[in-house]
Amino acid sequence: MANTTISMNKIRQILRMYNQGRSKLSIAAQSGVSRNTAKKYFAAFDASGCTFEQINALNDKELEDFFGNGQERPPDKRMLALQRCFPQVDKELKRTGMNRRILWEAYRKEFPDGFQYTQFCFYYNQWKARVNPTMHLDHKAGDKMYVDFAGEKLSITDKETGEVIEVEVFVAILGASQLTYVEAVASQQKEDFIAACEDALHYYGGVPSAIVPDNLKAAVTKSNRYEPTLNETFADFADHYSTTILPARAYRPRDKALVEGAVKIMYSRIYAPVRKATYHTLATLNIAIKEALEVHNSQPLKGRNYSRRLQFEEVERETLSLLPALRYEFKKQHQATVMKNGHV
Repeated sequence: MANTTISMNKIRQILRMYNQGRSKLSIAAQSGVSRNTAKKYFAAFDASGCTFEQINALNDKELEDFFGNGQERPPDKRMLALQRCFPQVDKELKRTGMNRRILWEAYRKEFPDGFQYTQFCFYYNQWKARVNPTMHLDHKAGDKMYVDFAGEKLSITDKETGEVIEVEVFVAILGASQLTYVEAVASQQKEDFIAACEDALHYYGGVPSAIVPDNLKAAVTKSNRYEPTLNETFADFADHYSTTILPARAYRPRDKALVEGAVKIMYSRIYAPVRKATYHTLATLNIAIKEALEVHNSQPLKGRNYSRRLQFEEVERETLSLLPALRYEFKKQHQATVMKNGHV
């Protein structure tokens, strides 16, 4: 990635100025490198998830390895041992109360000659960015369920008329384990949306601390960056399940990346096998979806030796709150009719 004629001190200088908030143009001018070269360092720094202090603590060889010198070096035994720890580290970090320093201390007990804490965090961030480049957030078990509708629809065929009817596809995913739930519904109306959210909670067998929807009309009646107005029925549903609603844009826009990524995976792992057959009812379509979904949730996660299902069972299931004894009941709304004489 980097021009090898640029010294490590120069790279540190560039990153220090970038960390201080200086403009990219002034950094390039002051450091004497091209804007494109400087941009490569900025991008690598942002993708690492590390602070400037963590990167500056690396020695020159480690810094050179991070930015690349045009040659791929095989990792040494110490690095291989560290990399083998990362899948378990990633899983353990999702447990409430767990942090990197505790896991680093456990690592050093097993490998007394292992890396120092700063390097441990630095290489973990590198590994995580490589195996899951779209998400750099650490999700705690039992914390949030992200929900959305897929942009692309599925369909059922009327058995009598042959009419093809498009249906919506609801997707939910737990932040920590990434266990995914998918269901075809008739519409994006609040009744179908809330019923699908409820089915997802029963699929997981428990309730997370919060549900994070995008600004769907069924969830949010008035968008606002700071205080969006929730749909009253959806808010009542959340109260019934003793959970909180955190609309994605008001909470943190990057959070949408998790469910959006899940939707993209669904197109290949759910849509592809399901579309090989014709379905005449939502029920039969959802049976096929569930079969494909179980295959998806049982496949190992990229760069890890465990699946979404296994991670859920080991880390997240026990952190979910208990389901209420009864399912949610929609409150009946009576419409008033005004007669010609003015009486209601």
